[in-house]
Amino acid sequence: MDVLVVPADRQKGWYLSLMAPNIKGPEFAWLDPSRLYCNSQALAECVKDLLSPFHSDTIDLVAGIDAMGFILGASVATTLGKGFLAIRKAGHLCVATQNQTYTDYTGREKTMEVRLDVLKPGLRVLLVDQWIETGGTMKAAIQLVEKMGATVAGVAAVAIENTPGGKWIKENYKCSHCIPEGLQSQIDGKYLDSFKSFNK
Repeated sequence: MDVLVVPADRQKGWYLSLMAPNIKGPEFAWLDPSRLYCNSQALAECVKDLLSPFHSDTIDLVAGIDAMGFILGASVATTLGKGFLAIRKAGHLCVATQNQTYTDYTGREKTMEVRLDVLKPGLRVLLVDQWIETGGTMKAAIQLVEKMGATVAGVAAVAIENTPGGKWIKENYKCSHCIPEGLQSQIDGKYLDSFKSFNK
Protein backbone atom coordinates (compact mmCIF):
# COMPACT_ATOMS: atom_id res chain seq x y z
CA MET A 1 0.00 0.00 0.00
CA ASP A 2 1.33 3.43 -0.98
CA VAL A 3 2.12 5.30 2.22
CA LEU A 4 0.28 8.47 1.15
CA VAL A 5 -2.90 6.82 -0.14
CA VAL A 6 -6.08 7.10 1.93
CA PRO A 7 -8.51 4.27 1.04
CA ALA A 8 -12.06 5.37 0.23
CA ASP A 9 -13.53 2.44 2.17
CA ARG A 10 -11.61 2.42 5.46
CA GLN A 11 -12.03 -0.18 8.18
CA LYS A 12 -11.26 0.78 11.77
CA GLY A 13 -7.51 0.48 12.17
CA TRP A 14 -6.84 0.51 8.41
CA TYR A 15 -3.71 2.56 9.04
CA LEU A 16 -2.03 -0.42 10.72
CA SER A 17 -1.40 -1.81 7.23
CA LEU A 18 1.09 1.03 6.74
CA MET A 19 3.44 -0.34 9.39
CA ALA A 20 6.65 -1.83 8.04
CA PRO A 21 8.29 -5.09 9.20
CA ASN A 22 11.90 -5.19 10.38
CA ILE A 23 14.35 -6.15 7.61
CA LYS A 24 17.56 -5.32 9.53
CA GLY A 25 17.84 -8.05 12.13
CA PRO A 26 17.32 -8.73 15.84
CA GLU A 27 19.05 -5.62 17.16
CA PHE A 28 16.06 -3.62 15.84
CA ALA A 29 12.41 -3.69 16.89
CA TRP A 30 10.42 -6.30 14.98
CA LEU A 31 8.12 -3.70 13.43
CA ASP A 32 8.27 -0.01 12.46
CA PRO A 33 4.95 1.75 13.14
CA SER A 34 6.40 5.18 12.29
CA ARG A 35 5.59 4.71 8.59
CA LEU A 36 1.92 5.37 9.32
CA TYR A 37 2.81 8.87 10.65
CA CYS A 38 3.74 9.87 7.08
CA ASN A 39 0.06 9.70 6.13
CA SER A 40 -1.79 12.63 7.73
CA GLN A 41 -5.17 10.86 7.71
CA ALA A 42 -3.64 7.72 9.21
CA LEU A 43 -1.99 9.71 11.99
CA ALA A 44 -5.20 11.63 12.71
CA GLU A 45 -7.28 8.44 12.92
CA CYS A 46 -4.65 6.68 15.04
CA VAL A 47 -4.72 9.59 17.53
CA LYS A 48 -8.53 9.64 17.51
CA ASP A 49 -8.62 5.91 18.30
CA LEU A 50 -6.07 6.33 21.10
CA LEU A 51 -8.08 9.13 22.70
CA SER A 52 -11.46 7.40 22.42
CA PRO A 53 -11.41 5.84 25.94
CA PHE A 54 -10.37 9.15 27.55
CA HIS A 55 -13.09 11.52 26.25
CA SER A 56 -14.73 11.94 29.66
CA ASP A 57 -11.45 11.97 31.62
CA THR A 58 -9.52 14.95 32.93
CA ILE A 59 -6.10 15.16 31.28
CA ASP A 60 -3.92 18.15 32.14
CA LEU A 61 -0.75 17.23 30.25
CA VAL A 62 0.51 14.68 27.72
CA ALA A 63 3.95 13.13 28.22
CA GLY A 64 5.74 11.27 25.43
CA ILE A 65 8.66 8.89 25.78
CA ASP A 66 11.94 9.38 23.90
CA ALA A 67 12.01 9.12 20.99
CA MET A 68 9.10 7.82 18.90
CA GLY A 69 6.65 8.66 21.67
CA PHE A 70 7.47 12.30 20.97
CA ILE A 71 5.77 12.17 17.56
CA LEU A 72 2.63 10.40 18.69
CA GLY A 73 2.50 12.19 22.05
CA ALA A 74 2.81 15.65 20.50
CA SER A 75 0.01 14.76 18.06
CA VAL A 76 -2.17 13.61 20.97
CA ALA A 77 -1.39 16.79 22.93
CA THR A 78 -2.23 19.01 19.95
CA THR A 79 -5.52 17.19 19.40
CA LEU A 80 -6.44 17.62 23.08
CA GLY A 81 -5.25 21.21 23.20
CA LYS A 82 -2.88 20.33 26.05
CA GLY A 83 0.81 20.83 26.66
CA PHE A 84 3.45 18.21 25.92
CA LEU A 85 6.22 17.01 28.24
CA ALA A 86 9.20 15.08 26.83
CA ILE A 87 10.48 12.19 28.95
CA ARG A 88 14.08 11.97 27.75
CA LYS A 89 16.89 9.47 27.62
CA ALA A 90 19.34 10.50 30.34
CA GLY A 91 21.94 13.12 29.58
CA HIS A 92 19.97 15.27 27.14
CA LEU A 93 18.31 17.83 29.41
CA CYS A 94 20.31 20.89 30.50
CA VAL A 95 18.12 21.53 33.56
CA ALA A 96 17.62 19.78 36.91
CA THR A 97 16.04 16.34 36.44
CA GLN A 98 14.61 13.30 38.17
CA ASN A 99 16.07 10.03 36.84
CA GLN A 100 14.80 6.46 36.64
CA THR A 101 16.71 3.37 35.49
CA TYR A 102 14.98 0.59 33.59
CA THR A 103 15.59 -2.37 31.29
CA ASP A 104 14.29 -1.88 27.75
CA TYR A 105 12.98 -4.42 25.23
CA THR A 106 16.54 -5.29 24.15
CA GLY A 107 17.47 -6.26 27.72
CA ARG A 108 19.84 -3.30 28.14
CA GLU A 109 19.76 -1.18 31.28
CA LYS A 110 19.12 2.49 30.55
CA THR A 111 18.12 5.66 32.36
CA MET A 112 15.44 8.20 31.50
CA GLU A 113 14.87 11.62 32.98
CA VAL A 114 12.26 14.32 33.32
CA ARG A 115 12.62 17.99 34.20
CA LEU A 116 11.66 19.00 37.76
CA ASP A 117 9.64 22.11 37.01
CA VAL A 118 6.48 20.71 35.39
CA LEU A 119 5.08 17.66 37.18
CA LYS A 120 3.40 18.32 40.51
CA PRO A 121 0.71 16.84 42.78
CA GLY A 122 -2.77 16.98 41.28
CA LEU A 123 -1.58 17.07 37.67
CA ARG A 124 -3.16 14.32 35.57
CA VAL A 125 -0.80 13.03 32.86
CA LEU A 126 -1.53 10.86 29.82
CA LEU A 127 1.60 8.85 28.97
CA VAL A 128 2.17 8.08 25.28
CA ASP A 129 4.69 5.83 23.57
CA GLN A 130 4.76 4.24 20.15
CA TRP A 131 4.83 0.61 21.31
CA ILE A 132 4.85 -1.29 24.61
CA GLU A 133 6.69 -4.59 24.30
CA THR A 134 8.19 -5.68 27.63
CA GLY A 135 6.74 -2.68 29.47
CA GLY A 136 10.04 -1.67 31.06
CA THR A 137 10.25 1.74 29.42
CA MET A 138 6.63 2.66 30.18
CA LYS A 139 6.89 1.41 33.75
CA ALA A 140 9.91 3.70 34.27
CA ALA A 141 7.94 6.65 32.85
CA ILE A 142 5.07 5.83 35.21
CA GLN A 143 7.52 5.77 38.13
CA LEU A 144 8.93 9.15 37.13
CA VAL A 145 5.49 10.77 36.94
CA GLU A 146 4.44 9.29 40.28
CA LYS A 147 7.74 10.17 42.02
CA MET A 148 7.00 13.79 41.17
CA GLY A 149 3.56 13.49 42.78
CA ALA A 150 1.53 13.69 39.57
CA THR A 151 -1.12 11.13 38.60
CA VAL A 152 -1.01 8.85 35.58
CA ALA A 153 -4.39 9.46 33.93
CA GLY A 154 -3.72 6.73 31.37
CA VAL A 155 -1.32 5.02 29.01
CA ALA A 156 -1.65 5.10 25.21
CA ALA A 157 0.39 3.30 22.54
CA VAL A 158 -0.19 1.96 19.04
CA ALA A 159 0.16 -1.52 20.58
CA ILE A 160 0.55 -3.04 24.02
CA GLU A 161 1.86 -6.58 23.86
CA ASN A 162 0.60 -9.17 26.34
CA THR A 163 3.99 -9.72 27.92
CA PRO A 164 4.15 -9.80 31.74
CA GLY A 165 5.07 -6.09 31.73
CA GLY A 166 2.37 -5.20 29.21
CA LYS A 167 -0.24 -7.08 31.23
CA TRP A 168 0.88 -5.32 34.43
CA ILE A 169 0.35 -1.93 32.79
CA LYS A 170 -3.09 -2.97 31.47
CA GLU A 171 -4.11 -4.27 34.90
CA ASN A 172 -2.97 -1.20 36.84
CA TYR A 173 -3.70 1.74 34.54
CA LYS A 174 -6.36 2.83 32.08
CA CYS A 175 -4.92 1.96 28.68
CA SER A 176 -5.61 2.59 25.04
CA HIS A 177 -4.13 1.00 21.92
CA CYS A 178 -5.06 0.62 18.26
CA ILE A 179 -4.84 -3.15 17.73
CA PRO A 180 -8.20 -4.86 17.04
CA GLU A 181 -8.88 -7.74 19.41
CA GLY A 182 -8.69 -10.27 16.59
CA LEU A 183 -5.12 -9.21 15.77
CA GLN A 184 -3.71 -9.05 19.31
CA SER A 185 -2.40 -12.62 19.14
CA GLN A 186 -0.41 -11.70 16.01
CA ILE A 187 1.11 -8.69 17.75
CA ASP A 188 2.03 -10.91 20.70
CA GLY A 189 3.49 -13.48 18.29
CA LYS A 190 5.33 -10.81 16.29
CA TYR A 191 3.94 -11.53 12.83
CA LEU A 192 1.68 -9.61 10.45
CA ASP A 193 -0.30 -12.02 8.26
CA SER A 194 -3.75 -10.64 8.96
CA PHE A 195 -2.71 -7.03 8.39
CA LYS A 196 -2.98 -7.88 4.68
CA SER A 197 -6.76 -7.78 5.16
CA PHE A 198 -6.55 -4.00 5.71
CA ASN A 199 -5.29 -3.60 2.15
CA LYS A 200 -8.37 -5.07 0.52
